Amino acid sequence: MKADPHAARSSNAALAEPSQPRDRRSIRRTNLGVVLRILRDSGPRSRAQIATDTGLPKPTVTSLVAELLALGLVREGPAQREGAVGRPGTLVHIDGRHICGIGVEISTSYVHVLALTLSGASAFEHRTAMAVADSGTDEVLDLTARSIRACLAALERDGIRPVGVTLAVPGVIDAHTGTVHYAPALGWRGVQVVDGLWARLEQPVPPLTVENDAKLGAIAEYVQAQSAGVRDMVCITGERGIGAGIISGGQLLRGSSGFAGEVGHMPLDPERRQCVCGRLGCWETMVGLDTILRLATDADDEVHDPDVELEIRLAELHSRADSGDARTREALSHVADDLGLGIALLADVLNPGVVVLGGYFSHIGDLMLDRVREVVRDRVMAPDAGGCEVVLSTLGFRAASQGGAYLALDVVHQDPSGI
Repeated sequence: MKADPHAARSSNAALAEPSQPRDRRSIRRTNLGVVLRILRDSGPRSRAQIATDTGLPKPTVTSLVAELLALGLVREGPAQREGAVGRPGTLVHIDGRHICGIGVEISTSYVHVLALTLSGASAFEHRTAMAVADSGTDEVLDLTARSIRACLAALERDGIRPVGVTLAVPGVIDAHTGTVHYAPALGWRGVQVVDGLWARLEQPVPPLTVENDAKLGAIAEYVQAQSAGVRDMVCITGERGIGAGIISGGQLLRGSSGFAGEVGHMPLDPERRQCVCGRLGCWETMVGLDTILRLATDADDEVHDPDVELEIRLAELHSRADSGDARTREALSHVADDLGLGIALLADVLNPGVVVLGGYFSHIGDLMLDRVREVVRDRVMAPDAGGCEVVLSTLGFRAASQGGAYLALDVVHQDPSGI
C-alpha cells in the first residue's frame, strides 16, 4: 500500500539546519547528522579531526562513527598523518552507496531523472526530449511517471533504496501542497503535480515533493562552490524562461512566501515585447532561449525542432558561431548586452560574490562571457563590480535534478538513524 502523499511533503527548499535536541536520543541523532554533514561538506576526516571540527569529545566521535559505519553511511579509508608527530589517523569517508535521492526536472523541452547516492555517485540518469508547453498536462505527467518507475525499477535491481523524490519545475511553486501555481513557460496554472504523479505511480514510492527549478539548481551549484568559500551567489537558469536561485550567507533566499527569484520578469525590455506570462517587457523576452533562437535563425531552421535534444541544437549554434556565421554572432552579442544589463541590476541589489550562468547559457555562454563581464563591470555602481564574478555552470541542464537529489538526501543528513 502506498503511503499518504500529504505526509511526505516538505516546505523546505534548502539543505536544512538541525532542530534543537530535547533529550539524549535526539541529541545523539543530531550529533550523528553533524558528523555526516562535516564529511559531506569538508571531505574525509580522521576521528581526531572530526572531534576538532565539531567540538565533540573524542570518545563520543568514536561511538558516532561506529554507528554510522554500522548503518553503511560511512567507510574507513587509508590512514593519513595530520601533523609532524603522532600516529597517522584512519580517514572516515562518506559512503551510503545503498541509498540515494532522486531529482526529476520537468523542463520546457525535456524530462530528466537523476538518482545520486549519498556520496554523490550517479545511480541512474535518463532524459527524454519533449515539447512540454505544447503537450497536455496529463501527457507530461504520464511521461514523468513512466520515467520515475523506470528509475525505481533500476534502483531495485541494483539494491539501492531511494529516500525521496524531488520534482523541479519552473514557476511559482507551493511545496507544502505539491502545487504548481503558475509556470508560464510550461503553460501550467494550478497543477497539482504531486497528487497527479502519485496517482500514476503504481508501486510504493518514497516521499515526493516539488520545488522551483532555479532554487534547486542553486542548491547544486552551492554544494560545488562551498569548498571555495563562496557564501553569496546568484544562480541564473536560462531556458525558455529565466529564473534565479539566490544564496545569501550560505542560505537559500526564499522570501516571505517562498517565491523569491522570479528575475525573468523584471521589466527591463525597452521594446516592451509580450512575455509568456502576459506582461510586457520582461527580461526573459530579451535573454531567454526563444530569443536567442529567433535572433540567430529563421523559424523553419532545425535548431527550433523540439524533438531534437537541446544540447544538439545548442551545439549547432556554437558551431555556426565558431565558423563565423554573422547572424549567429550578432545574436549572441545582442543577448550578451542584455544579459549583462540584468546581472548588473542583481549585483547592485544583492552584491553576490559569484553569478553562475546555467541552463542554455552553460552551453553557448562561453561565446558571450567576456562581453557580459564587461557590461557588468561598466554598470555596477560598486568598484570592481562589487567583487562579483560571472562564471558558467559546469552542471548544465543537470543542475536542477541534481539539486533535487541533494534535497531528497537531506533527510539522511539531518537524521542518519532514521534510515
